[in-house]
Amino acid sequence: MPTRPRTTHRPRRCPIATVAGSGSSTAQAQQFAESYVTEDLVLRTARSLAREVGLEAVTPGAGAALRLLAAAGNARAVVEIGTGTGVSGVWLLRGMRADGVLTTIDLEVEHQRIARRIFAEAGFAAGRTRIITGRALDVLPRLADGAYDLVFVDAEATGFHACVEAALRLLRPGGVLALNGVLAGGRIGDPAARDAETVTVRETIKAVRESEHWIPALLPVGHGVLAAVKC
Repeated sequence: MPTRPRTTHRPRRCPIATVAGSGSSTAQAQQFAESYVTEDLVLRTARSLAREVGLEAVTPGAGAALRLLAAAGNARAVVEIGTGTGVSGVWLLRGMRADGVLTTIDLEVEHQRIARRIFAEAGFAAGRTRIITGRALDVLPRLADGAYDLVFVDAEATGFHACVEAALRLLRPGGVLALNGVLAGGRIGDPAARDAETVTVRETIKAVRESEHWIPALLPVGHGVLAAVKC
């Protein structure tokens, strides 16, 4: 009888490993991730206005992550530190419950005036937002303990530690802290970077990681988002 030809089985290459093995592909993958969820006219307008007033809004990838966190937690009460022109606020509101209220804090009245208009253009009733003007560290002590589902911090790194401490008090068990900018402009992984901002960020995220009160993960979206669930 004729013998069958032998078939040689070649090992299949993992597509993920192939991408990870290419430095240029990593940058392309990050760009793809940032553009995976597109922004509508309202968000694009808010982002353009942020640039006009000299602000750097959360990236689309980070915004999508915030919406996801709000939706996953069925968030009804959210605190945002850093209103800006409303980019992150719109993302958060779109993930929250239909009856949810966003409490957003900022020192700049003009920025909040723009954000108020953006929230209205996005279709949110005035009652869906509570806009408070003032220093976050002055306002936060007036907010109720354990009453919030999510606290988003988009502020100067110098205030990170105090904001994390406040979030621990404000959040209910199972509530989520989201801290923006934790990659410190790409310097977070460079041992030689010892500037005050980078050191502060390192100390903050280390404290959250080692705390018994948080279950954290660092999300490499946008400028880096540290997400942590309160135990």
